[in-house]
Amino acid sequence: MYPYKKQNALIWLFIFASNIAFAQQKTAAVHLSLSEVWSRAEINNKTIKMQDLKVAGSEEAIKDAKAERLPDIEAEGEYARVSNMPVYDNGLFHAHSQFEVVHTSYSFGGNAYLNLYNGNKTNLKIAEEKEKKGLAIEQLNLTTSEVRLRTAAYYLDLQRSQIFKALMLKDISDQEKQLEEIRQLMKNGVVLKSDVLRAELKLSRQKMSLIQIDNDIAIANQKLAILIGETDNFTIVPDSTATVDLKVKTYPEYLEDAIDHSYEFKISEKETELSKLELKSVKANVSFKLGLFANYAYSYPQIQFYPYSIAMYGLGLSGIKASFPISAFYHNKHKTKAAEIALQRQEVEHEATSDKVRQEVNEAYLRYKEALTRINVAKQNIKQATENLRIVNNTYFNQLSLLTDLLDADTQLLQTRFDLAAAQIAAQLQ
Repeated sequence: MYPYKKQNALIWLFIFASNIAFAQQKTAAVHLSLSEVWSRAEINNKTIKMQDLKVAGSEEAIKDAKAERLPDIEAEGEYARVSNMPVYDNGLFHAHSQFEVVHTSYSFGGNAYLNLYNGNKTNLKIAEEKEKKGLAIEQLNLTTSEVRLRTAAYYLDLQRSQIFKALMLKDISDQEKQLEEIRQLMKNGVVLKSDVLRAELKLSRQKMSLIQIDNDIAIANQKLAILIGETDNFTIVPDSTATVDLKVKTYPEYLEDAIDHSYEFKISEKETELSKLELKSVKANVSFKLGLFANYAYSYPQIQFYPYSIAMYGLGLSGIKASFPISAFYHNKHKTKAAEIALQRQEVEHEATSDKVRQEVNEAYLRYKEALTRINVAKQNIKQATENLRIVNNTYFNQLSLLTDLLDADTQLLQTRFDLAAAQIAAQLQ
């Protein structure tokens, strides 16, 4: 039995040590300001990294488009075995004579082509790739701003939950002291046991709310940790409730800032420019092509020119080549029309994006002013709720009011403090 007990003891010791290590790892906390969280998100966020790679890919696409200005050069070779060549002098169904042929044939050489003009399509392709790079950069900026906004939302949510937790802990402490006073009144026969039970019930609910707040903190912390590229057990301690200078500009000023800096608006502009370039590229299909060509090859045997020779020979050609796609007049008609329609649709979409920006700025502006008003109202409500609690507390302990009045006054004061914290966080987010 002794070895068995010893083995169990070792197992429990291992579990205990593991729990301690896990608890230490989980409780490790790092204080980060909002700007520090933003910096980590811009470096480590996977969505931003994907957009960074997209920008890098667009840079290579520009280099590839410029490389089309270089000549096309090919090297080629061929080796073949030639069959006998029967000659049917009197028709296919009569005996044939045999013509002697050389059974080995080979050639090797190279050719080159330098484009001089192809309807300006090469330059259009380069310009298109540059616009795509600009579009990728604006999409990167938009993604970064969206990540910053989500990061701020999670950070402020975490900050708000921390404020709620501090308020709840203070309220629980006050409720416990108040409960002791009520219990003392019951011992003295001043109040009924029902008052003690109601006070205990409220205290129990407050402790349950504290558990919910702790879970909210854990959830917001994990979301924020993932967003900045950290592990799930990375604990972030946000800034304390420092007062933030909340200023209000006029709506036209906010709208002007949005038009100048809105990445969605800039993306829409880039997409419109791309549609214009695509239309030009389609129209360029109906244009002649001009280029220089050269090729040289060694071949065996020489059977291209008379008299023939059973020997290797070299032959080269060089000159200028021009062509015009006549069929493009009817093949390109519908392509051009489709490109024009796509451009018109993109222009309408650009106007719709402008409308969307104005609507979002107006909504955010009104919500911001609303949040500032809520802050002032919440501050006034706290003063009133504090005074109300003082009055009800005095009247209850002098047996001039009911316990329900006291509990309601406690709840109202706590709720007004919650409202003030929520309004301050909402104003910062807006």
